[in-house]
Amino acid sequence: MHRTVEQVTQRITERSRDLRTDYLARMEAQKAESPQRQTLSCGNLAHGFAACQPAEKDVLRLMNRANVAMVSAYNDMLSAHQPYQRFPPLIRDAAEAMGSVAQFAGGTPAMCDGVTQGRPGMELSLFSRDVIAMSTAVALSHNMFDATVLLGICDKIVPGLLIGALSFGHLPTVLIPSGPMPSGLPNKEKQRVRQLYAEGKASREELLEVESRSYHSPGTCTFYGTANSNQLLVEVMGLHLPGAAFCPPNTPLRDALTRAATEQVIRLSRPNGGELGLADMVDEKSIVNALVALLVTGGSTNHTMHWVAIARAAGILIDWQDFADLSAAVPTLTRIYPNGQEDVNAFHEAGGTPFLIRELLSAGLLHEDVQTVAGPGLERYTQGPHLEGERLVWQPVARATGNDGVLRGCDNPFAVDGGLRLLAGNLGRGVIKVSAVAPDHHCVEAPAVIFHDQDDLERAFKAGELDRDCVVVVRFQGPRANGMPELHRLTPYLGVLQDRGYRVALVTDGRMSGASGKVPAAIHVYPEAAEGGPLALLREGDLIRVDAGTGQLSVSLSEAELSSRQPATADLAAHHHGVGRDLFGWMRRDASNPEQGASVFWSPGAGAGHR
Repeated sequence: MHRTVEQVTQRITERSRDLRTDYLARMEAQKAESPQRQTLSCGNLAHGFAACQPAEKDVLRLMNRANVAMVSAYNDMLSAHQPYQRFPPLIRDAAEAMGSVAQFAGGTPAMCDGVTQGRPGMELSLFSRDVIAMSTAVALSHNMFDATVLLGICDKIVPGLLIGALSFGHLPTVLIPSGPMPSGLPNKEKQRVRQLYAEGKASREELLEVESRSYHSPGTCTFYGTANSNQLLVEVMGLHLPGAAFCPPNTPLRDALTRAATEQVIRLSRPNGGELGLADMVDEKSIVNALVALLVTGGSTNHTMHWVAIARAAGILIDWQDFADLSAAVPTLTRIYPNGQEDVNAFHEAGGTPFLIRELLSAGLLHEDVQTVAGPGLERYTQGPHLEGERLVWQPVARATGNDGVLRGCDNPFAVDGGLRLLAGNLGRGVIKVSAVAPDHHCVEAPAVIFHDQDDLERAFKAGELDRDCVVVVRFQGPRANGMPELHRLTPYLGVLQDRGYRVALVTDGRMSGASGKVPAAIHVYPEAAEGGPLALLREGDLIRVDAGTGQLSVSLSEAELSSRQPATADLAAHHHGVGRDLFGWMRRDASNPEQGASVFWSPGAGAGHR
């Protein structure tokens, strides 16, 4: 093993020892009562299978046959989740052929940041993860089940499903992806027209045509944002079947993988002799494997919060220093849009996740000795799935990349380190993604221009007020202020300023998209402005330094000057009502800071047992 990977794993293990021990003890206690149907009264059990067919009822009366819970984020508005409409019949048929039963245990909400970007609904987005976790727990709470399949793919959905399922970690669990849509308009052209529109040089009709040719069919969006980062990380953790992440939807191979995932989770179930659950597979080593995979691929910055929360749900404590130390030690092996011009389909065709895993294993950058849904050891995940007639088989991936413009081996990386840096200084603590940022923009020092609303930045840009070197500060965007929306809508405007030759950077206590791009952005900064953090002390013209090289995030003011200032305030009332935001006040109030996962489950305001 690479020394840094080993050291980070060891310190996470030591840091988490008490919490992890407590979590595993609770899972063992739950496992001791499984299959849970035997603990139900006759009335309970009758309710649980009342709607089943007679043959299914006969199976469910027995404790030596598995009942698989389906928890799905299906809806037919969102392209990534629309294919899940077809999955339940496939899963039921596969379970029946194994002498088992599959029941649709429950659905979870699934919202799309692409639809809500820049709109009030985005202020529900981050907290939808914890709602999904709770709805997953509700779905599994009937205690009718011996195994779980999770159907979800996008931003907050996979983390929410995992957090919820980990509260039932004694059950074996497989995530089943739906796959990306076919490649559409080249990303470079989409990016070009977006910037033209920001400058007023392209019409709304032209922009809509471009966007419609980019997002055009069922399946996940093909850029490497949070959704596709989810899929890659889950596969590297061994929670998908090998090579399943990026197979296209509505194809014979995807259907075969869905059936095979069902068969495998039944084999892992206790009635079939299985002993391991999700709690055994999500351990310190698999979490570190996920972080390495995120960093070598320049994946979504959102996972500096989401994977913290997932790990915490399994009794494992990770922080941004772990991300930073791993990032300094691992190479960059992919260039997937927005870090390059190719999309996830090109990555998949070049060798995809199996190639990446093989390279990282050979370099000692991944732990091979982990438990996976396909069996012990990660080596199995260096093979990709294929159909031989109607038979599903796995074959070793090619030794050479199929496209070194999107995927490379460790002997020829795109960069010698990963794409994520930790920032700290007298403005607080945050992260920056530099995968798509040119080296000469890694450090920006310029006067502050301050906004409390992203719409105000748009107006200032159009008025020509930002045509200068500046560090744009968009504050009062943290979890406790307005739910921490993504500010991806700012990207075209800031990109135009950079293209005009200005030195420009963004500093915010909000989020950028998983598709963070070429402008340096210090994000997730905390303590957030709404809590009186340092960002609230800034004034127009203060000289700010954002330095990804040294990890510095600071303002050129003395401690005495900063402490003498009264923190700015913002009227956030308009962000707390309408479009459902009224219902999320308790989440805004109780959310933990971003480095703790921005979660309501383990916040300082939660009960002592959850801290």
